[in-house]
Formats: sequence, C-alpha cells, structure tokens
Amino acid sequence: MYVHTPAVVTHAVEDEVFVVRVSGSLDHDSAPLLEEACALAEDSGAPRTVADLSLTDFADSTVLHVLLAAQRAHHRQQRTLIVAGPFHEVVRRLFDVTGTAGYFTLADDMLGALSS
Repeated sequence: MYVHTPAVVTHAVEDEVFVVRVSGSLDHDSAPLLEEACALAEDSGAPRTVADLSLTDFADSTVLHVLLAAQRAHHRQQRTLIVAGPFHEVVRRLFDVTGTAGYFTLADDMLGALSS
C-alpha cells in the first residue's frame, strides 16, 4: 500500500559538487521544489550536480520532466548531472518504463556518485 509522504528538497555544495537531496513523495505538486533546486544547481557553476533520490519513495512523470530539463541544461553547460540511489522500486520503474535510464548517469549510491 502506498502512503504519500511530504516531499523535502534540500541542497548544499559539498567538495565542489552541488548536491540536491530529495526525500518523500515527489509529484506534480512538489516537483517545483526539485525544479528550484535544479535551477540553483545550474546557476551555481559547480562542475557536477548530484540528485540524491535515495530517500524518494515516489516520483511521477512530472519529476522525470524536471530531471530531463536539468540534464539538458547541464549538458549545454558542459557539466555533469548524476542521479543517485539506491532507488526505491517505484522510482527505478519510472526510469525503466519510460526508457530514460540510459539518458542519465545513474549511480547506485552517493559514494559512487561523488567518486564518478
């Protein structure tokens, strides 16, 4: 049974990496939180951004749209966006079903994302 948990999105710069951490359920209503954090990442000038979704228990296509836009923006700036897990089954399925897993650099965990 799915239980909606409020989304919390935080960000910080750690060792020249802009880290966006997401917890809870991301959907149409909370996607602007992620969009704002991704915009800050794009403006930060950090060479790499990591979106940590390890505590995200739900994500829908709105979130995928935000991440795809962030990926394009990073690519245009010749910067790297890494999406880190471990991914909840629902989040992993979103990438797999939509065929977008190959479009992102996915890391199994934050340690892997930070060392990439």
